[in-house]
Amino acid sequence: MRVISGIARGRRLKEPLGMDIRPTTDKIKESIFNIIQFDIEGRRVLDLYAGTGQMGIEALSRGAASAVFVDASGAAVRLVRENLRNAGLQDADARVLHTAADSFVQRGERFDLIFLDPPYQSGEIGRILQRIMEIDILSENGIIVCETQADTPLPEPVSPYVKGREYRYGRVKITLILKQGA
Repeated sequence: MRVISGIARGRRLKEPLGMDIRPTTDKIKESIFNIIQFDIEGRRVLDLYAGTGQMGIEALSRGAASAVFVDASGAAVRLVRENLRNAGLQDADARVLHTAADSFVQRGERFDLIFLDPPYQSGEIGRILQRIMEIDILSENGIIVCETQADTPLPEPVSPYVKGREYRYGRVKITLILKQGA
């Protein structure tokens, strides 16, 4: 696992050992960042269910203004902090929080780009996506990047949220949820 582009390009990130974390493969991560490449610079990023932190770290490397990493696992939080150091981004505008996704979303802090990749078997994706839209933590013209198994349904967005494109990579599906501007 490595940082693909930007100021931390080529830096290796530590992968979990024996943890219940399923990191996004480099191939899928590269595809995601090719899709959103013009929507990163200067943006506020939320890496919810951060795991290794690689999605938020990649965004910081590519010019995101800030990133918040949220995970309920203490081991994952330690891994994110270590990976920020490994990527040379320990001085970036980054916060790493050891808290449940629901508790964090409830705070109402707004973001321009949200990476949403809960454990596949948890069944949390639909519930937390619905909660994000209800509390409305995505800024206008923001993007939610959802990673799920290919057969996992997502709730229908309610205006001003709309479903964007879906991309399939074998057994993985990437779905974009967009918030339209005023």
